[in-house]
Amino acid sequence: MKKLVVGNWKMHGSRAFNAELIQGLLASDLATTAPRADVAVCPPFVYLAEVVAALQGSAIGVGSQDVSVQVQGAYTGEVAGPMLREVGATYAIVGHSERRSYHAEGDQLVADKARAALSHGLIPIVCVGETLAEREAGQTEAVVGRQLQAVIDTLGADLARIVVAYEPVWAIGTGKTASPEQAQAVHAFLRAQLKSARAEAATVPLLYGGSVKPDNAAQLFAQPDIDGGLIGGAALKAADFAAIARAA
Repeated sequence: MKKLVVGNWKMHGSRAFNAELIQGLLASDLATTAPRADVAVCPPFVYLAEVVAALQGSAIGVGSQDVSVQVQGAYTGEVAGPMLREVGATYAIVGHSERRSYHAEGDQLVADKARAALSHGLIPIVCVGETLAEREAGQTEAVVGRQLQAVIDTLGADLARIVVAYEPVWAIGTGKTASPEQAQAVHAFLRAQLKSARAEAATVPLLYGGSVKPDNAAQLFAQPDIDGGLIGGAALKAADFAAIARAA
């Protein structure tokens, strides 16, 4: 299976910053050679069209950081799947822990967003993960299993068309990283859950997210059930992001 590395820029960027970052990415081998991994970046909504245009002709794809379950209407602040597709997005992150925490997004809403993304030609990157308290209480599998099950129940036969990202909440932006063995254990559990639900879903790409850096990426990506990464802070530095993608 080809690896996938996705950079989540979160709420960072400006026209000047983006131009410098993209220039660095285009100068790297990610854009000029046939990459052994698929690579994409997810900028804030307001920069999507500009980033798509700037990366035109390169091997680097573009995705959004969220998608609405609605197609159109009186939904102030929402961005619909058809809008994202029209400006050139390929992926849509759904259920990121920051959305679940800061915007009270529940499992079913995340599953509905995944379905909405698929219905409009976007590939949803469905995020699951546990907090430190949940891990210390031995609830990791129960939590991520519940989060993924909502998606399984909602998507049915479309399950094999998604990407899943395991992002332990305690390792996001903290500098802490799950050990390769810890990450692999959860990925193996998720793989088994997907395969049990739909045989064809056994090949759904499973990404790891949580303080992935150039110096730990190769060890993480070498695990049998880790198919790439959802990269946060390191995605804002062209050299670091390129190094992580090369490690994949």
